[in-house]
Amino acid sequence: MEPATLIQLPPIGPTGAPGAVAPGAAWDGAGVSVRIEGDRLVIEHLVLTDHSLASFVAGRAVEERSAVIERALRIGLTALQDVGVTVNVDVVRAEFDKLVRQAELVNERAARMLEQTLRANFADGDGRLPRTLERFLGDRGALRTFVNDLFDETKRDSAIGRIGTLLGAYFDGDASKLALLLDPTRLGSPMHQFREEISAGFEQLNERLTAIEAAASARAAERAKSAAKGADFEELLGGMLGELARGAGDLLDRTADDQGDVIRSKKGDFVITVNPSLTNGADLKLVVEAKDRAISGRAMRDELRAAKTNRGAAIGLVVFTPAHAPTGIAPFDVRAGDVYCVIDPEAPEPATLEAAVRLARLLALASLREAEVEVDATAIGSALTSIREQLELVRGLKATLTSIGTSSKEVAAGLDRLRDGIIARVAEAEAELRVVG
Repeated sequence: MEPATLIQLPPIGPTGAPGAVAPGAAWDGAGVSVRIEGDRLVIEHLVLTDHSLASFVAGRAVEERSAVIERALRIGLTALQDVGVTVNVDVVRAEFDKLVRQAELVNERAARMLEQTLRANFADGDGRLPRTLERFLGDRGALRTFVNDLFDETKRDSAIGRIGTLLGAYFDGDASKLALLLDPTRLGSPMHQFREEISAGFEQLNERLTAIEAAASARAAERAKSAAKGADFEELLGGMLGELARGAGDLLDRTADDQGDVIRSKKGDFVITVNPSLTNGADLKLVVEAKDRAISGRAMRDELRAAKTNRGAAIGLVVFTPAHAPTGIAPFDVRAGDVYCVIDPEAPEPATLEAAVRLARLLALASLREAEVEVDATAIGSALTSIREQLELVRGLKATLTSIGTSSKEVAAGLDRLRDGIIARVAEAEAELRVVG
């Protein structure tokens, strides 16, 4: 066997000079110094005697030997470190297994104690909770006994008995407290006082209504003598004419406050422009006068003539109130080429006004001369004659109605039939007007 080759590293001091030993360094073995400087491990005077290892290092180049020795030292220390960690893991595993066994024993003892406690408190029949619930909530428990005693109708001291006695005192019979309180004839009861207050209130209300009625009557009497009533009649007539104009496709204008073609003249309360589809595009107008005051026949004719001139109208329509209408024109009539009509503001008849407007429109269409309109003069004349005849019958029936009270319903029905017949005749006459396309 070859003798072992000795590899000796020269000592390196803290300054890097060979042979220097740092003060306070730890010595391990004979003359070997191991020193820790931060992340550095410094070993001095380390001599390893081993033939095979010396041969292995000797086979390396001189410049590689230091790196080989350093790597060998790293590998050895790392192996020793891993062995220490493995030992620590085994110790921890053993301790953990011990703790697990101890925990299992503790859990078993706790489970047995919990089972015993649950059985003692919740077991069927023998448990504390079932026995307690049975004692309080069972068929013979304290709650059932308490409820039976509380609502026993045969016991006067039970809740039901006390409530019955209390309600009987307040609500049972004429001598009950409620009956005494609600008796309006009993002096001192709240209802008696309420009765007195209501009676006084109705008396005051009656006096106020009487005063209001008297004031209204006085105002109505004054209004009948003033121009305000005329404004009311114009408002009523304007609403009715508006409905008729919309239904026929005509145009209604209220012109009572507007000047017309004549300078400073405002004659003509309303102007109806006939639907152009009936006039082949010609501008055809009706002028309407509302009259709630007495006027002579001649003055009315002159006023209608002036109104037609002022508004450029072909036909005039005058609407009277019953108190100011000339004799013999109710419900409407044709006089001097114009239409006269009667409308009661207290009970207006839309059908009467509709017939009068349609008759005025028919006369206006018949008066066209320059527009291309074909008119069957014979048919229109026959229709107007029939209308006048039925108007005479209407006037006769109205006279009969005023003298025969017992037949008022039959006469009223006859008037309605005649009115419908008049409107039908007007419609037939309108159908005779055929506009040439």
